[in-house]
Order: sequence, then structure tokens, then C-alpha cells
Amino acid sequence: MNIAVLGAGAFGTSLAVSIARGGSNVTLWARDKNSIEQMQAHRENRKRLPGVTFPSSIHLTSDLAEVNEDIALLAVPMQTLRDLVSSSPMLKGKTLVACCKGIDLATGLGPTRIISDAMPSATPAILTGPSFAVDIASGLPTALTLACNDLDAGKELQQALKAPNLRIYRTTDTLGAELGGALKNVMAIACGAAIGAGLGESARASVMTRGFAEMTRMAQHLGAQSETLAGLSGFGDLTLTCTSTQSRNYRFGQSLGRGDDFDKSITVEGAATARATLKRAKDLNIDMPITEAVVALLDQKLNVREAMSQLLARPQKEE
Repeated sequence: MNIAVLGAGAFGTSLAVSIARGGSNVTLWARDKNSIEQMQAHRENRKRLPGVTFPSSIHLTSDLAEVNEDIALLAVPMQTLRDLVSSSPMLKGKTLVACCKGIDLATGLGPTRIISDAMPSATPAILTGPSFAVDIASGLPTALTLACNDLDAGKELQQALKAPNLRIYRTTDTLGAELGGALKNVMAIACGAAIGAGLGESARASVMTRGFAEMTRMAQHLGAQSETLAGLSGFGDLTLTCTSTQSRNYRFGQSLGRGDDFDKSITVEGAATARATLKRAKDLNIDMPITEAVVALLDQKLNVREAMSQLLARPQKEE
């Protein structure tokens, strides 16, 4: 099997390594020619995933013209996905699997819809779930959700992407998988902020639980299946992202809670997702108080303790 991975960040690199270990030939593409040359010289991604040696079946390139595989994993930041797909004619007619989590700030759309709009001839899918790049690259067991509206294409992808340490579950509910992966980043910021401000583990558990209720409420309103949100791409990813400092969104939230600066070179998908989600929620009259609190933190309209006080002062109701 021949697979392409576009995007050589930590997650894209880890997928390329894992899939190559499973017996596939993998083309790993990055836009930066110098980065590719460094990876070719050392046979590892020392900048993003140091210490993980590339299998010999990984071919490295910065030339998109060399990407001719029928299946391409798109491991790029959510806000750059449309530009990549629309500017890459060699992806026409391919099966394109988004490996990013979030909502496009300009359009309010998720990854598979972005792919469909930018490349109508492609078959879109999304690979998501509770996973850290270092765990995947280290060969640790990881379970993921593969969502594809096309049932037959999803079955083929499930077989094509198998690897010794990956267990992939399949669904046709792309909307639910997208929303779970996107919205959990917003809740991770909120949980990190609670811990960073010293509000305690009980507060974090409350934010996680009520955050999951927000995620499910929006997903159901938009037509997604609640079972999808209760699975790996929703509850599973929420649990991982809200409890580990390996999560960029959680660390960013901790910085907000402490009042510290955060490294601007680190992509924090949850910030853009929070703004896009709140706008859509207001348009649809969906109550999402934690998301609203996160946006207020981002805009410096509230500090964490003020935001928590507002949440606690909301009218009492049934769970």
C-alpha cells in the first residue's frame, strides 16, 4: 500500500512512521525544503519528534508533484487546510483524510466539508481521536476514529491505515467526529485555565463534564449522532486533552489561568475554534456558557476567577 502524508509536524510524522512500520510505503511531504533536507540527512524529525528513526519505506519530499498516492493524510493546521487542498491539483480524485481538529474561522466549516468544497472530486474523510504524536511514534497502543460518509471508502481506508499499534474504529458520522475533535480543544483551554488559576481538580472535573454537555448539545442540534460524541472522537479525546500537559490547548489554558505569556509559535486550534463555535452557537440560539467564557478569556474581558464566578451564578437547573 502507498500512502502520502502532507505535513511533517509531530503528528504527521508520527502517522507516517507508524503506517510505514505497518508495511506501507509512505511519502512524507513538508513545505519547507530545508526541513526536509535535515530529515533526509538524519532520518528523523529532530525538530518535532526527536529520537524517532524513520523506517526505510518513508520517502521525504518538499515537492508536491512527487505526491501521486491515491490516499493522502492531511496533517496540517486546520486554518491552512483549505489553502493546501485548493492549491494542490495533484490531489484531484484522491481520498483525502483530514488529520486536523477544529473549525475553519472564515467559514465555520469542519475539515471534511472544507475538503469537499476545495476539491469536489476528492473523497473526504477524517482521522481523529485521543492521541499524542509521541505515543503513536513510540509504538504505544492508540485507538482512533475514522469517519467517512462513503461506507465502502471508509472500509478500504480502515484496512489501508492499519498499523501494529493503531486500532481504528469506523463511522459514517463525519460531522460528529469533526465536532468532537474540534470542541474538546475549547474545553481543554477552559480546564487548563481552571488548573492554572488554582481552582482545583474538582473544578476541572466540573468543567469537563459540563463541557461535554455543551459539545453534545451543539452536535445533536446540527444533526450529529450522540453516540459519536460519546466515543473516541468526543469523550475519549476530551478526557485526554483536558488532563495532560502534552496537550497544547491545555497548556495554553494553564498560561491564561496563571497570567503567563504563551509561545506564539505553537498552534492552538482551540482559540480559533472557540470564536467560530460561539458565533455559530449564537446564530443558532444554542446555550454554550463555557465556550463563551473561553472567548471572554481570550479577549481579556474576564479573568479566570471572574469567568468561574459567572458560571457558578447561572440559574440552578436539572442536570
